[in-house]
Amino acid sequence: MKNTLFTPYNMNGIALENRFLMAPMTRSRATQPGDVPNALMAEYYGQRASAGIIITEATQISLQGKGYAKTPGIYIPEQIEGWKLITEEVHKKGSKIFLQLWHVGRVSSSQVNGLQPIGPSAKIAKETSVYIFDGAPNGDATFVPVESPKEMTQADINQVIEDFRIGAKNAIAAGFDGVEIHGANGYLIDQFLRSNSNIRTDKYGGSKENRVRILTEITEAVVNEIGAEKTGVRLSPFISFKDMNDPEILDTIMLATKKMEEIGATYIHLCEADWDDAPEIPTSFRTELRSTFSKTIIATGNKTPEQANTLLASNLVDIVGFGRKFLTNPDYPQRVKQNAPMNQISDNHTLFGGGDARGYTDYPFLI
Repeated sequence: MKNTLFTPYNMNGIALENRFLMAPMTRSRATQPGDVPNALMAEYYGQRASAGIIITEATQISLQGKGYAKTPGIYIPEQIEGWKLITEEVHKKGSKIFLQLWHVGRVSSSQVNGLQPIGPSAKIAKETSVYIFDGAPNGDATFVPVESPKEMTQADINQVIEDFRIGAKNAIAAGFDGVEIHGANGYLIDQFLRSNSNIRTDKYGGSKENRVRILTEITEAVVNEIGAEKTGVRLSPFISFKDMNDPEILDTIMLATKKMEEIGATYIHLCEADWDDAPEIPTSFRTELRSTFSKTIIATGNKTPEQANTLLASNLVDIVGFGRKFLTNPDYPQRVKQNAPMNQISDNHTLFGGGDARGYTDYPFLI
């Protein structure tokens, strides 16, 4: 029998009721000061717990790792306690939930966190912005350009690896089923992976083998702390925004995948381009990935249910993630099953911020 979105799945010992994944989406609702998860966020995630598994919004592992205002953290006790509200609600509704561990690297501004950004090299991300909230009408986010980063020293690298380890430890203390290391979308780990953003000449730069080193060391630290079965990694080989166009990235990603296989990471999560005319990931890449990585493969990128089922039936993918469809349809799997109409985004102003339930927890369920 061919797999579909409604087929249960055992993800290396973690039983999922279906293969719908609620994808990570930054929503900027954390309580201030302190970037603390809250009861409104618990309601939001709980509403969407018909997904077999939820990956949270990107969550900074340190103040230095923060790039956008009102995003949650996982490095102080108040944040751990706040996340417990979310994990308890999701588990009560019968789903599983992983925390996405995040360091933005050079994609930041001192207007966000009071600190100069850091990155693999002192090379600014061209035409890249982050956002703050400065009292604009409708509670809108105000976009500001990123600032020039400081090239990371060995001490900085050691600190980031330790911050990922502690973040993973804190996530398990908060009740999460596991963590996802964010190695995608132009953020810190992705910056190390790519030859255009990483021009170092030490053991973390130059060759592909050197550029995957920090991802390998972070993943090893997390696995040693919480276990391989609770550790996933997100990668984005075909996404080049945030000034990340690198001709070597596909070979580098495949090398990184081999390292993740050796370490025993529980999944590779492909973040795929989701705009209307985005490039399709070639079947040849998916086939090579499947032959290289023996555990779970996740694909996320604005797919229709029909596209998702085709991928699942091919056995090149095990789980499919949906972002905006879960954002507007808290009961998305039920709507797919019934071929029911879908809610649309009510107001773009509420995507990032506003701080309240509007455009967040007020999307209707099917009657």
